[in-house]
Amino acid sequence: MLEVTNLRAGYGAINVLWDLSLTVETGKLTTIIGPNGAGKSTLLRAVMGLIPVTQGSISLHGKPLNGTPTWEMNQLSMAMIPEGRMTFRDMTVEENLMMGAFAPQHRAQATANLEKSYAMFPRLRERRKQLAGSLSGGEAQMLAMARGLMSDPKLLIIDEPSLGLAPVMVNELFEILARLKQEGRTMILVEQNTHRAVGVADHVYLMQSGKVVLSQAACDVSLDHLHDLYFAR
Repeated sequence: MLEVTNLRAGYGAINVLWDLSLTVETGKLTTIIGPNGAGKSTLLRAVMGLIPVTQGSISLHGKPLNGTPTWEMNQLSMAMIPEGRMTFRDMTVEENLMMGAFAPQHRAQATANLEKSYAMFPRLRERRKQLAGSLSGGEAQMLAMARGLMSDPKLLIIDEPSLGLAPVMVNELFEILARLKQEGRTMILVEQNTHRAVGVADHVYLMQSGKVVLSQAACDVSLDHLHDLYFAR
């Protein structure tokens, strides 16, 4: 579905990604692991058109994405759930969810997708009239995920969803990811919880210093070897 080839990207004169290549297969959960500063979020921003690509290519279903404005990614059935949740704090839970279906092409299915979101995240139904700013960290993460699903994207990109969450909420989060995977949803998951990320993934990429240093089917990954590479031992 998504193909990244020999990618270089960064911020101004500072290059972060170095000839990076990876593939995301349709219907699979691809997880990208790496320490802080490895370039994981930079990669996602490049895919979503938030930063310019200086070399290489990004393609979706064989069609180039290079230069596509971020606001057009929704039309290509892509959605990103950013690190830090970024909910609209002064809007209600339900208003936040409806913003996920704001684009004209998604409005006809908004009511049906809202019910799907409430079925998957029952706590959000209970809180639907509350301001998003009053939610706990775990509830806010569920809201961010549900909002991303409101457009029923073919490719869902999730950046550090477990960051700062209590263990019980991390468990609930990964149960939801497993359900989405069973539904055949194509996902990219950036995550630092290596054990949980590998456990839910189909394919694992490990990044170090803007490069892919391991690409392996999740079922073949040795956590000991992964951690040796992760910590550059």
